[in-house]
Amino acid sequence: MRIYISGPITKDKAFYNKFLDAEKKLKDAGYEVVNPAKLGVLLPKTFTHADYMDIDLMLLRKCEAIYMLKNWKNSIGAVYERMLAKELGMTIYYEVGKGGPI
Repeated sequence: MRIYISGPITKDKAFYNKFLDAEKKLKDAGYEVVNPAKLGVLLPKTFTHADYMDIDLMLLRKCEAIYMLKNWKNSIGAVYERMLAKELGMTIYYEVGKGGPI
């Protein structure tokens, strides 16, 4: 199953390591992982938040599930990603609380 990691990026200085940790755990559990935190290394520095969200939402639509990191509610982008996942009928997992795959 392909799973997308969602959580705060813009206001979280430690976001990259949090996403990498989740990616490792999910891969170890047998998931094919889409980690949007890695986009910052690949894309031009001139990309805006809206540019990243366009790409993120396209990547999310290629997945069957979404994994919400802690504090996802603090991120407008993550809230929107969850809303889209819910609308598309994807499985939604949470790092904290019920329903987590890892």
